Amino acid sequence: MTAFARAAEEIGFDSLWAYERILAPEDTSGAHGLYGIPDLPWPASYSHTTDALVTLTLAAAVTGRVELGTSVLVPGLHLPFRLARSLAALDAASGGRLIAGLGSGWSIDEFEATAPRPIAERGRALDEFLDYAAAAWGPDPVSFENDRYRLAPSRVNPKPKRRIPILLAASNRTALGRIARRGDGWLPTGVPPRRAGEVLAGIRAQAAELGRDPAAIGCVFQLGMRSLAEVPAAGRQPYTGSVKQVVADLEALAEAGVDHVYVTLASAARGLDELIDAARTLHAEVRAAGL
Repeated sequence: MTAFARAAEEIGFDSLWAYERILAPEDTSGAHGLYGIPDLPWPASYSHTTDALVTLTLAAAVTGRVELGTSVLVPGLHLPFRLARSLAALDAASGGRLIAGLGSGWSIDEFEATAPRPIAERGRALDEFLDYAAAAWGPDPVSFENDRYRLAPSRVNPKPKRRIPILLAASNRTALGRIARRGDGWLPTGVPPRRAGEVLAGIRAQAAELGRDPAAIGCVFQLGMRSLAEVPAAGRQPYTGSVKQVVADLEALAEAGVDHVYVTLASAARGLDELIDAARTLHAEVRAAGL
């Protein structure tokens, strides 16, 4: 992890990202399937996913410039005050480089294993965290109270080095509306470029209706690569093929209004050296395309 973080920063990347998965159930039937789809198996990588904040802390310790993002962290799986303090500590320790990419979650097994609220209340849990974090990251004395938690006026430190950007994963109307109301940006994945542009424009229009600056709503797109092999150009699906082929998708995303893309290469590489080589090739091809 530290070797790749150093290499990525030296190559010239702007950010490094980690995601959260706390378990991988043996039973994937019914509601236990991937994304809640019955019998859909989980990726093998989910059974050995390390802690996202530990991963980013390791990266923070050996870098000095790249931003450090979570995509995504599920606040509903955590005690909100404890998570807010951990994020603040990481941002302070890294000199203000954290991007908090959050989602409401979808795994019934993860919620049953650890969540303070049931999965049926995952949206409420996300809003609760945003409220609690806003209080904890603000000036002392901090206080907070809702139907579940009470924080008496207290000094809560460390504070974030900067205002931590909050990006939210969302696909339905309720979640997209949450971005328009209180998010700093959208975290999509797998959405075709044209559709991504349409949804992003809708979020920004709704934000404007609420009195917010639509230009302040950003978009960080996750592009996952499962292979580095070239595929036939005829009928190629977006986000598939070699690094050179995927650069065309990055150009389309930029035209759609996406301002930041991170590409997951680890699943396509067979080791650290190949991962670093692929990252170096990706960066060179993207810059050669003028992106």
